[in-house]
Amino acid sequence: MAPSTASLEDFHSYVLVTGANGGLGYSICCRLIDEFIRTRPSSHSLRLIITTRDKTKSHDTIAKLKDHIFRTRKHHKVHQKTPLVAKIYLQPEQLDLCNLRSVQRLSNKLLHSIPKIDTIVLNAGTGGITGIDWPLAIWTVLTDFRSALTYPTFKLSDVGERTRPQNSSISAPGGEEEPALGTVFCSNVFGHYMLVHSITPLLSNSVGTPGRIVWISSLEAYPSVFSTTDIQGLSSPSAYESSKRLTDILALSSSLASTQPYVRQFLPPPRDHRPPKQYVTHPGICATDIVPLPWILVYIMTAAFYLARWFGSPWHTVDSYKGACAPVWVALASQEELDALEEDEGAGKWGSEVNVQGEERAARTEVQGWGLGGKVGDNVGSPKRRRPKEVEDLTKEDRERFEELGWESWQLMERLRVQWEGLLGEDDD
Repeated sequence: MAPSTASLEDFHSYVLVTGANGGLGYSICCRLIDEFIRTRPSSHSLRLIITTRDKTKSHDTIAKLKDHIFRTRKHHKVHQKTPLVAKIYLQPEQLDLCNLRSVQRLSNKLLHSIPKIDTIVLNAGTGGITGIDWPLAIWTVLTDFRSALTYPTFKLSDVGERTRPQNSSISAPGGEEEPALGTVFCSNVFGHYMLVHSITPLLSNSVGTPGRIVWISSLEAYPSVFSTTDIQGLSSPSAYESSKRLTDILALSSSLASTQPYVRQFLPPPRDHRPPKQYVTHPGICATDIVPLPWILVYIMTAAFYLARWFGSPWHTVDSYKGACAPVWVALASQEELDALEEDEGAGKWGSEVNVQGEERAARTEVQGWGLGGKVGDNVGSPKRRRPKEVEDLTKEDRERFEELGWESWQLMERLRVQWEGLLGEDDD
């Protein structure tokens, strides 16, 4: 008797990764392929859906990934009846997160072309970084080397950068101009937010386990630069850091009782399956091109990162493949393992950590106002090398304030989503 469609889907995993053409996104794809091959039986298959901003980047990325699959097959000497390339299916898609029409188009295409999405990795984004405050950089590196390279405060960014108009026909009630959308906010948070809401039916179709939403955050998610009065960071000189703090707040507060009225609007609960679950991860400190630097300074930066690791920093993964450790672990770990960890220790921010020898693993990361798992006292005695200097043991007041931020942030994000859905209407394409 042939297996049922449902049982076949149990063996076929669908994973979507945004921003897959380079840096961390490409490394996440490579590591997903490697770990899937290593941990899954040959009867299982993976459809890896990658997004880039244009067809040329998609074509180039697919070519590189096919080459990676070939080299992985050769390295692992995989012996199976069907070729390895038949086990990994690559599906390129185009997505510009700063163009909400592009988000609509991809959502509609996916809803009508695939049966489910098991995991979506929200990696794509922009730093909005224009340069370095060199006097401050030199001073902080000389006076506090490891901290300066782990939690930098010397990056320069544009203030108030906005996306292009989403649609020339859009106008707010009363004939006002189209509402502003911050470029960094839209690329790092809101574009993903709109995408996830639109494809919730696919994330709710994962068989047996809830779909997973894996946000990519950063060690630079500084509380001091975020405010719910400027949730887009339009007035902030640290829009990137503000967007990553918002990412932490949304993901970690998504299971709290106080935020559920808004979370359920964002992810309408399915009738027959568990609703999707949200996780937050970060890659540690990787030597990527998010900061525009001349090639000679890239080499100096990379050497400094290795030096910081040798001085005891657990977060300097340096290589983006090692940085992909935590996101890929969350994407592929069994649901039983993830649920058990959260039940015992609370929801956490999972980071890619390395030892002096460069061996990587996924580790909990302290979040100011949340601690390691949202439980008062859970970070007492946490090694100082793993936390920013300003972070102290979690108090009840800190935890209550974080929950308030979660409630406020979810309320504002849902209000903004509803507003933009009303302004955009249905996709005409």
